[in-house]
Amino acid sequence: MSGVTGIWERLRQALTGGRRPPLDPGRTDLVVVVSSFDDAESCSGALERGAATAPHWIDTDEAVLRHHLELPGDAVDRAAELAGQDGYMKAAPVQVPADGRIGLVLQRVQILDAVHCAQEKSRMAGLAQRLGGTSTGWDALQPDSAAD
Repeated sequence: MSGVTGIWERLRQALTGGRRPPLDPGRTDLVVVVSSFDDAESCSGALERGAATAPHWIDTDEAVLRHHLELPGDAVDRAAELAGQDGYMKAAPVQVPADGRIGLVLQRVQILDAVHCAQEKSRMAGLAQRLGGTSTGWDALQPDSAAD
């Protein structure tokens, strides 16, 4: 951390009691730090890989957790409504895969760990299945630490 950056960081911590403002999912410097589109891969394995490869996942910082679903067109709004009860929002853009289903990305900000990641992965798979679709995977974004 450079001298000026270090001073500002210490000042921010003193003024906020060490708390950082919540991560804004609309930030332009967010990059994918970990992802898993292999249903057989454990969340702990994916997170270990994310911590070991650049850009690095930082386990103590908030991340934008995104779940990628493919749903029948008439189920997209219902999926967003149900996931919204748990703090998820649609992430743009929604894409149309070749099979005619709609690709939907649902996201929320949270501290990411293996247990909660696995719970959310399972929850999204169940949601997609109940609505006639599939969950294709997940990824997580954090600010690009290389930009600091």
